[in-house]
Amino acid sequence: MSWDEWDQLKASAADKGAAQMQLNEAPAQEGGGTYGDLTASQSDLAKIGNNAYKLFNRLWDEARVAGPSSSKAAEDLKAQGFELGGGLAHVAKRWDEQLRSLRDGCSHISNHMRVTKKIHKDDEHYITGQLSSIATLDSGFDERVGEPGKKNEIYGEKKEEKGKD
Repeated sequence: MSWDEWDQLKASAADKGAAQMQLNEAPAQEGGGTYGDLTASQSDLAKIGNNAYKLFNRLWDEARVAGPSSSKAAEDLKAQGFELGGGLAHVAKRWDEQLRSLRDGCSHISNHMRVTKKIHKDDEHYITGQLSSIATLDSGFDERVGEPGKKNEIYGEKKEEKGKD
């Protein structure tokens, strides 16, 4: 979406009134309910991590093949006075930098997938504990005197202060 298109959409929404403007969201399901939980099994995470590890190794073994020969060719071309040698040296250097960056990304994915399931499992236990303690606290308020929303009669009527109109 272009900036101009965004400005047009904002102007159109403003013309309709502020109540018409809203953020995108998932459409409501029929009959209410939730959208379900995002889940990933340990085997799914293990497959992703394993494939990232394999790609990491293949990049080292297969993508570096041209690096040394390109660098040598660049030096030979420079030595013979060809300006192409400098360009080839630049390309070889950038290739190595990009390859290193890609390998770092694969390594990060592989390592992250190894620990993600455990971390989220620990988070789930923590959140469950917090919510259950809130439920315990909330249950103490169910022992009210009177109906919910009604004034508790034990406090009586508020007396008017003298000297105020």
